[in-house]
Amino acid sequence: MTKPDAPLPAEDRRDSLRLPMRFLVRETSLTDGEWEEREGDISLGGIYWRGKTPALGREVDVRFSLRGVAKELRVRGEIIRVKTGDAGIDFHLRFTAVELEVELAIARYMDDWLRDNPSGEG
Repeated sequence: MTKPDAPLPAEDRRDSLRLPMRFLVRETSLTDGEWEEREGDISLGGIYWRGKTPALGREVDVRFSLRGVAKELRVRGEIIRVKTGDAGIDFHLRFTAVELEVELAIARYMDDWLRDNPSGEG
């Protein structure tokens, strides 16, 4: 059995479809701080992006919009993995505070994408 704080085994990490996404992130400690635009991907459980500078903290607020949803969506997440490479810093974030309405909107967005892209190619 996997401990709750232990990283997921490789075969369990990609249970959800991942789709390209632009979003805004801000560290939770900077409640008056500026939002920074990022590009990465979104899944049901979190997001990924590549950046150039290290994060100051582990908790991040995220804002994004989805096609077919009238209002901007917000979640909070924890950076669970950071990997530095030649192309930049990879950030893997797991959602820690996401309203059911937001989770359902993400799921519908993914279902719609799969319906519109049956071959799995965008």
